[in-house]
Amino acid sequence: MIFQSLRSKKSMKIKRDDNVIVIGGKDRGKTGKVLRAFPRESKVVISGVNLKKLHKRPTKSGQKGQVVEQAAPIHVSNVMIVDPKSGKRTRVLRKMEGDKKVRVAKSSGTTL
Repeated sequence: MIFQSLRSKKSMKIKRDDNVIVIGGKDRGKTGKVLRAFPRESKVVISGVNLKKLHKRPTKSGQKGQVVEQAAPIHVSNVMIVDPKSGKRTRVLRKMEGDKKVRVAKSSGTTL
């Protein structure tokens, strides 16, 4: 039973290159572009949001170590898509246009 749930592919309404706004957590109110999506874990990486500091060791002799900020994954339930028309957050619908499934912003009806 455990292995079956790991293999199943979850469907997320948020994809890579979507503009999203954070609605919960320490970065509430920030907006950014989705860099990566992890559907199995229901998480996304957003540019400029949930930054963590990584302490890098020097790789070559004579080089200095450094502290690098990197965006960490955030759960999908804490983000919503930004409506392209109004700039406010919106829910996403899936509609059939001809023989294709299309994602549509619920508030304005524009395709994403």
